[in-house]
Amino acid sequence: MYRLHGFSQSGNTFKVAFALRAMGQPFETVFVDFMAGVTRTGPWRDSINAMGELPVLDDGPLRLTQSGVILTHLADKHGAFGGANADERREVLRWLFFDNHKFTSYFASYRFNKAFGPAAPDPAVMSWLRGRIDNAFGIVDRHLASGRSFLLGEEPTIADFSLSGYLFYPVAESGIDVAERFTHLAAWVGRLRALPYWADPYQVLPGAVIAPRW
Repeated sequence: MYRLHGFSQSGNTFKVAFALRAMGQPFETVFVDFMAGVTRTGPWRDSINAMGELPVLDDGPLRLTQSGVILTHLADKHGAFGGANADERREVLRWLFFDNHKFTSYFASYRFNKAFGPAAPDPAVMSWLRGRIDNAFGIVDRHLASGRSFLLGEEPTIADFSLSGYLFYPVAESGIDVAERFTHLAAWVGRLRALPYWADPYQVLPGAVIAPRW
């Protein structure tokens, strides 16, 4: 059985949980107390992930890190949600790279500073991040405006699981209501939420809910 290391506030961990559920693969979760700084300790990095990041997926003796790598591994192994042909597989990778570099990167940083940071966020930093978020979200919103149900067409892929990972959390955690400005993006999130294998991150992943701090 797969072992998924992570915690409930981690949208990157949820991306993998979403994929595992979609593929019908049982998994057990291993709680990592990220908020207490566990991933910054030498013993954890020496034994689990030298990069100090989550999620981590154990597939038997194989240990995988970085959500994009994990999602690609699962899609290849189970022959699902990875694209129907070579062109689609390249397109999936294109969106995964965009997500990791921009879409999730900026939004997750903004949300962490707003909800869980140790001190009130710097307004200048938040303003810069918000501009980058609006640009990245706008790109996806325009892509979805064509009428397609999911990023590649009428069926979801791991690209959808990846980009959506942080968008299922309460608006209060980020202060950004996607539906106010990005209607196509919001409708896409709604379609993903309606899939039979979707579930709320706070129900799927271990760790207590934490009230936003700022």
